[in-house]
Amino acid sequence: MRLSSLTDYAVVLLSAAARHCGGLARMNATRLAEETGVPLPTAQKLVSRLAAAGLIDSTRGTGGGIRLSRPPATITLADIIEAVEGPIAMTACVDAGHHDCGIAGNCRVKPHWNAVNRAVRGALAGVTLATLAAEAAAPEMMKVEA
Repeated sequence: MRLSSLTDYAVVLLSAAARHCGGLARMNATRLAEETGVPLPTAQKLVSRLAAAGLIDSTRGTGGGIRLSRPPATITLADIIEAVEGPIAMTACVDAGHHDCGIAGNCRVKPHWNAVNRAVRGALAGVTLATLAAEAAAPEMMKVEA
């Protein structure tokens, strides 16, 4: 499983927003793009998607900007991935809709994919934006005794 660069950029943008007053202060897409290195058109596109998913509040005009819609500890990596990629599903056969699969009638694995999807989503839901936004702890210097 590999996430798209858009999802990666969404995590980077939201982590930066979370580091600014826990996401309570308003920022604009330009400032986020400058701080993170995400290209501005991409940042603007992601702001729109993340707002539509309810992860950020976006206000236009003077005094406007974006901010997290809820505390970083309540936004998970699964939430961010689903906002950009859609539902987490390891295979297409468990998605709703029509799929062309040559072995669908005899597949003995399909009934198990939902359990796999729940496990993957559960692992991703266990990682919060607060954790992702936290500064990495400096490694302790190891003393070598002679």
